[in-house]
Amino acid sequence: MSCGWFEKYKESADSLPKAGKKPVVGITANYVEADSRLAEAYYESVRKAGGVAVIFPPSAGIEDIEDFLLSVDALVFSGGGDINPLLLGEEPERGLGGVCAKRDVQELVLMRRAIDKQLPVLAICRGMQVMAAATGGTLIQDIYSSLDKDGRPRFDTPLLKHSQNLERDCVSHTIDIAPSTLLASILGEGRFAVNSFHHQAVGSVGEALRVSAKSPDGIIEAIESNEGKSLLGVQWHPECFHKSAHNPMKPLFEWLVNEAAEYRAAREIHRRVLTLDSHCDTPMFFDRDIDFSRRDDRILVDSVKMRDGGLDAVIMAAYLPQKGLDAESLSHAVVKAERLLDEIDERIGTVAGVALADSPKRLYELKGKGVLGVMKGIENGYAIGNDLANIEKFAQRGVVYITLCHNGDNLICDSAAKTANTHGGLSEFGGRVVSEMNRLGLMVDLSHAGRSSFYNALEASRLPVVCSHASCRALCDHPRNLDDDQMRALRDVGGVMQITLYPGFLRKEGVATIDDAVNHLNHAVDVMGIDHVGLGTDFDGDGGVTGLAHAGELLNFTRRLLQCRYSEDDIRLLWGGNFLRVMNEVQAASEWRKGKFSD
Repeated sequence: MSCGWFEKYKESADSLPKAGKKPVVGITANYVEADSRLAEAYYESVRKAGGVAVIFPPSAGIEDIEDFLLSVDALVFSGGGDINPLLLGEEPERGLGGVCAKRDVQELVLMRRAIDKQLPVLAICRGMQVMAAATGGTLIQDIYSSLDKDGRPRFDTPLLKHSQNLERDCVSHTIDIAPSTLLASILGEGRFAVNSFHHQAVGSVGEALRVSAKSPDGIIEAIESNEGKSLLGVQWHPECFHKSAHNPMKPLFEWLVNEAAEYRAAREIHRRVLTLDSHCDTPMFFDRDIDFSRRDDRILVDSVKMRDGGLDAVIMAAYLPQKGLDAESLSHAVVKAERLLDEIDERIGTVAGVALADSPKRLYELKGKGVLGVMKGIENGYAIGNDLANIEKFAQRGVVYITLCHNGDNLICDSAAKTANTHGGLSEFGGRVVSEMNRLGLMVDLSHAGRSSFYNALEASRLPVVCSHASCRALCDHPRNLDDDQMRALRDVGGVMQITLYPGFLRKEGVATIDDAVNHLNHAVDVMGIDHVGLGTDFDGDGGVTGLAHAGELLNFTRRLLQCRYSEDDIRLLWGGNFLRVMNEVQAASEWRKGKFSD
């Protein structure tokens, strides 16, 4: 005989809302007396803020970190025992408490990889110290007994009591929140009361973070990203107030869940949309024994950073600086271009999960298989020498575009920089180069072309042309940038302009940031329309700005596009759809290419 419990359970299960609407927040658990533990306050705070909480148990190993990070949209690093100072290159001081070796290595690696992947993070108490330690900061093992390097007391003022005996949901001292900080935007500026349960503390932060709050005795109470990222650490325990009717700490968890929702939306778009960076100079580093298969800090684009940033494909430029125009120099230029293309083939051909591509169709096939795509370009038509036959050789090798010049006039055209106005624009030979590129299905790239060269090439080409990496002169008056008239002319021939991240092309003074890049993109869209703009980072060619410093940070670009209210269809176009449209049109018009590359 049924007691009715099963029917009630089934009714409840059948009435559950559809899954997938709420962001998932991972929470690190504590480890005490051989047990993995987590106070309900953490996951209840996440739940009440609108998220779904999952717990990551502590482990001496790190093998599950990547899979875990792929399953969550944000992280909470919880409080707990002290961090072993030996991991930070220090000997233990007398005030050091019990360390938790089970958590230390795992959480330091987890924090570093979460930041690499641009995940939103709220780090609490010990978690804040993990954030500081993982990003180049220092810790104070015990604020009450620590001395400075000269053996003097570390603090000039009497210390407050930072480990209260009050109930956990009671405040015990105040902090001062710095103005114009992320924390101030969440909780407000000025004096704020908090609870306190610690004796370790953050001593200093690295370049990527800044201090956003201190207690009256000078202890660092909050840290956050110095680069506009979704990273926030607090020394107190905001989760303890989750039962309060007027929870003053709830905005912290609401901020995290909102950031998680935006992060999730961006990741989902990247799963559906092919993302292409139309210009990087990574081959310049191939002679330094770099390893494209792993995260290599010597380069801004590698396969790990591409996957972290959600970048599906990149066009690598075989770059040649402009040198002499005598016969010997021209011959050397051709040889160097061939060698650079060889190096791209060799470096990429040996990397698992990465493949070369020479058409939009091939890129889409690779994305469907989860394989990263690399295309080849040539930066500076100097590589052609004085022989048009070299263009066909490059086309046979899968080159998809040639930038007609670089910083100096060549046989093809006058440059935007260091120009002697040799030809007054595009030369007679340059006109034949453009025609031959049209015949062979190679895109004409005018990124470094002077103004007259630009207009001459637009007239000479019977097919749309591109600027693989350029920015807006209206916002930064640099001769390499396009003015509004050039942008409209490019639009009128069906071409595309790819906003670059070279700092000097984004602003004349101060530090260029992701905001500047987005401002240039918005201006280009306003002038040209959504169908004619994209992104060409110039990574490894001195491109990269705060917030978009390398390929691993490119998800931040998508998040900014969402904040600007661009639709997914718009983002698809901006993230390579427009550039690939032109590539497809140029390749489809080539009878030579149809004969060489037909299925």
